Amino acid sequence: MALKCGIVGLPNVGKSTLFNCLSSAKAQSANFPFCTIEPNLGVITVPDERLTKLEELVKPQRVVPTTVEIVDIAGLVRGASKGEGLGNKFLGNIRETDAIIHVLRCFENENITHVDETINPVRDKETIDIELQLKDLETVESRITKVEKQARTGNDPEAKRMFRILSKYKEVLMEGKSARTVEVDPSDAAAVKSLELLTNKPILYVCNVDEPAVIKGNAHVEAVKEAIKDENSEMLMIAAATEADIAELDDFEERQMFLDDLGLKEAGVSKLIKSAYKLLQLETYFTAGVKEVRAWTYHKGSKAPQAAGVIHSDFEKGFIRAEVIKYNDFITLGSELACKEAGKMSIEGKEYVVTDGDIMHFRFNV
Repeated sequence: MALKCGIVGLPNVGKSTLFNCLSSAKAQSANFPFCTIEPNLGVITVPDERLTKLEELVKPQRVVPTTVEIVDIAGLVRGASKGEGLGNKFLGNIRETDAIIHVLRCFENENITHVDETINPVRDKETIDIELQLKDLETVESRITKVEKQARTGNDPEAKRMFRILSKYKEVLMEGKSARTVEVDPSDAAAVKSLELLTNKPILYVCNVDEPAVIKGNAHVEAVKEAIKDENSEMLMIAAATEADIAELDDFEERQMFLDDLGLKEAGVSKLIKSAYKLLQLETYFTAGVKEVRAWTYHKGSKAPQAAGVIHSDFEKGFIRAEVIKYNDFITLGSELACKEAGKMSIEGKEYVVTDGDIMHFRFNV
């Protein structure tokens, strides 16, 4: 399931440092704009403590976690929507992603230059917002030109609907707001998706702070919170430089000691990966046997046949039924057999909506 989160931000906010922490694919990281010319792609393992517990009980030959793709996109600058600073290429890279991780610099460091000289994450956010909104406005106006005449003079209900949708988005974008602030009628969802608006993508704001602010934040973080309070978005604090130090440690216990010293329960990158997974509307089910315990990614709300299709298309085509054990029941009782004997295995058909953490076995015939 090749879904991608794109890391965006102004130059020198810590995007590539963060990407390096997330991925073994080392992006160049330097103290000057445009050090990342091509988008760097990393396939990131999603941390899931449930896999560890299943491994302890089942003792399989191997364990396979699920993954999510992260793309490090070069720093945007003012004027990107008009092609400044390789803007068209960068905006095209963003269009190819399914969600956005927007890194904001929320730390002071006179040794690291800022393109606008002073540290102001709200201003930085607005700079990128404006560029993405202008590009979306260009897209919307172009589409309006194509459908307006047909919508006003013809009897094409689809043209009329698209004109109504486009007009609403134009109004919002002209007000300097992002497309994600528009409430969409479920019946219009497919039409809206076809527009591929950049500011309609789900977004996670990552406040890159220094080590002293990693627990409680700082004034910059509070300013970002206030700025995004009316958006349909989420926010996370990470000290990217500290995460880079943690990533250098090979020993798990050393990492835990480092985190304990900072007063953290888990690394910031782990929180970020989990947040990215959630941002993409993804959930996990498991298959568990002596050969393999494996996490599988599916879209939230999927029914059993679609979830089965993640393993192989034949599983979906020839779906007969799914045998389902809830994760907590499996952990409590200790095995598949014990769950069967206790009546904790259910037999589900094609209309069953898969729940995060389900342990599943599919019956199919092709």
